[in-house]
Amino acid sequence: RNMTEIEWKTVPAAVWRPNQGRLRPIALVDPIRLVELIGIDRQKQAVIDNTQRFVDGRPCNNVLLWGARGTGKSSLIKAVFNHFCEQKLRLIEVFKSDLYYLHDIVDQIRDLPYKFLIYCDDFVFAENDHSYSTLTTVLEGSIEAAPDNVLLYATSNRRHLVPQSMQDNLASEVVEGVLHLADAVEEKIALSDRFGLRLSFHPINQAQYLDIVDSYFADYGGDRSELHRMAIRFSAERASRSGRTAKQFYNAFAGDPKITESPDQYHLE
Repeated sequence: RNMTEIEWKTVPAAVWRPNQGRLRPIALVDPIRLVELIGIDRQKQAVIDNTQRFVDGRPCNNVLLWGARGTGKSSLIKAVFNHFCEQKLRLIEVFKSDLYYLHDIVDQIRDLPYKFLIYCDDFVFAENDHSYSTLTTVLEGSIEAAPDNVLLYATSNRRHLVPQSMQDNLASEVVEGVLHLADAVEEKIALSDRFGLRLSFHPINQAQYLDIVDSYFADYGGDRSELHRMAIRFSAERASRSGRTAKQFYNAFAGDPKITESPDQYHLE
């Protein structure tokens, strides 16, 4: 099936299926909204502004969101997409293992009358994985100019997408007071540099975590001190305090009266 058969007028998103050699249409994208994302206002506004420039046809940047797990990186991309979807913005998810197909995907969409975000989650590469080299021409073009209707929005748990080793640094030297990095280091840092907008996400404190919990339990009518005590125990037993943990707590206990009736009887698995 040719990828251009997708009815982008009615299909908001698609995911690349390499075994089928096609994009599979997605009728319903995760409905998360920007207002639901708490504690990342700076990052949120930066991605909104960049995406607005993109849909307006103005200069804009590929985006890399990096930092601690569960801090809202993927949710922000999906929420921004939902915000701009009505402005002929479309979303295509490509898994890191399928980056070799990126050229084929871009060739099929570069002349369409829509703007496309290529979304790649958990964007990180092993020491000997050179599939990242495929991105160079997609991000900056080759003899053919990079398409003006395609941007890459990626998330990663680390700032530099390709790991560096001590061996890489052995050829680095200081010349007249200026550090000249070894070629191997330059190559690995260069991938991150091709993302014009790079935003960091850091672990949240307890107060921020409880604010997110409260946003999920907006209609909760019980004693919030008990709700907060349960939420803190929930995060402590998972050694994780993040927006993701808050959502998992909500999924586990939303609507359950035992939180306020007998919280001490709860054993959190």
